[in-house]
Amino acid sequence: MSLWPRSLLSRLLMIVLLGLLLANALTLSLLMIERISSARSVMLGNLEYDVATSVAILDRVTVQERPTWLKRVDRENYRYLLTPGTTGNYPTSRRSRDTARSLELALGKRYHLRINAVPGVQERVQAHLHLGDGQPLTIDIRPRLTPVARWLPAMLFVQLLLLILCAWLAVRQVVKPLTRFTHAVEQWAPGTLASSAMDERGPREVRHAARAFNAMQARLQHHLKERERILAAISHDLQTPITRMKLRVETAVQPELRDKLLQDLSEMTHLVREGIAYARASEDLEEPLLLLNLNAFIDSLVCDYQDVGQAVIFTPAPGNSAFSTRPSALRRILTNLIDNALKFAGSASLYLEMPHDGGVEIVVEDDGPGIVPQDLEAAMLPFWHGERSRNRDTGGTGLGLAISRQLALKLGGDLRLANRPQGGLQARLSLPQTR
Repeated sequence: MSLWPRSLLSRLLMIVLLGLLLANALTLSLLMIERISSARSVMLGNLEYDVATSVAILDRVTVQERPTWLKRVDRENYRYLLTPGTTGNYPTSRRSRDTARSLELALGKRYHLRINAVPGVQERVQAHLHLGDGQPLTIDIRPRLTPVARWLPAMLFVQLLLLILCAWLAVRQVVKPLTRFTHAVEQWAPGTLASSAMDERGPREVRHAARAFNAMQARLQHHLKERERILAAISHDLQTPITRMKLRVETAVQPELRDKLLQDLSEMTHLVREGIAYARASEDLEEPLLLLNLNAFIDSLVCDYQDVGQAVIFTPAPGNSAFSTRPSALRRILTNLIDNALKFAGSASLYLEMPHDGGVEIVVEDDGPGIVPQDLEAAMLPFWHGERSRNRDTGGTGLGLAISRQLALKLGGDLRLANRPQGGLQARLSLPQTR
């Protein structure tokens, strides 16, 4: 099974090509067998007629004229000798026996014929007889295969190349839609319906599959948009009653109860604002692209935290860090990641990487408790709260990482979480070069 190719294109090409080659090889074999059989019959028939005619001529001319006639009646694969020839056993190979039977049919009725094979590397048969005047005559024959035209191997090679080309084209027509479909699925993300839609072209079955895939994307996109609109509407409508509740609570006569209620209302206000921010993060970004010096941009953001006494450090990337992106969306992502690190670890470390492919990677690390490995992907879902490491007791709405992930997708990149070997959490923001 180690020789079995991994890709579907290679497997289908191998199966189709082997099937075509076996079918053509069988057809060619049958044609060659029939051709050889027909050619042998024709050749043996010509041999009988030609030998009978030549022996009759040599038998009629005088003894003095016979040597001059030998060159006239000799052929490419057999000749005549006025000698007793070489003795030996009767031929055993199929080709030699067919030749011997043809000679017996041509000369056996008029002459006493003795046929034997001549030992040696090359297959030879000799037929011995005596002419009418008693002079010995030997017919020396070298049986040979049916000749093949010189152009036939070249045509077979061209046919092989044509088979390979046609098999490759046929298999490619089958595999190419699957490749396009896989690429569209890999590229799809919420809010990217236009960029991941499949082209509805090609054969009928491919068009139907592409149309169904695009319809599925549209339904999913509509469902997500509807959910986000509901969240935004509820969050927006809650702001008014919360404000009224704050005004009424402030008139309460019990200070302890009033402070607790105001704290709860502040948390509700923060949750509502985060809900609105998450809903807006899923919408198309209207902010234009700007060319930024990422080292300076991130450093200014980190300095803002350092000015208020937060333990945030930044390691810039060497060389040129110019990059086109949307600064407000990028600032929101980094702010959420830094706040998340400060909340659970009390410190944050940032560093910038500039790979050779033109993209950038911004890494935010902390020394906190991290996240259970099986929950790393779920941590970026809305309203997720870790049960063993990061929970509601520390505050927060569970939307910070979800908003960052949404904005990262809107920027054409991605956000991944991973636990550090020495402890803590690493958030890696990857952004491609925007063209």
